[in-house]
Amino acid sequence: MTLPVTIETDAACCATAREPRVGVEEAERIARVFKALGDPTRVKLLSLIAGGEGGEACICDLTEPVGLSQGTVSHHMKLLAEAGLVTREQRGRWAYFAIADGALDAAAASLSML
Repeated sequence: MTLPVTIETDAACCATAREPRVGVEEAERIARVFKALGDPTRVKLLSLIAGGEGGEACICDLTEPVGLSQGTVSHHMKLLAEAGLVTREQRGRWAYFAIADGALDAAAASLSML
């Protein structure tokens, strides 16, 4: 047995077009941040950095805790840096990372914009 399909429309519901609360560029920036945060390894890396001495960590100290090669960790760190979540400082042959000032607060605040 087939039931008829009726679609009721309420003209009032579609009467006013709304502008998004965020523009295209801001939406892309927010998406990049949350895409970076969408990987458990990257979240662990941020946690390790935040808990490091002075709020920073050397790439050499990040590989063992996450159980990945230095190349893979470097890739994850590149994505976090591109998203603006961490800063990178080269010291000799080693890269040191720190949480970017205000980055996590800005990520949290961006949710209220939506």
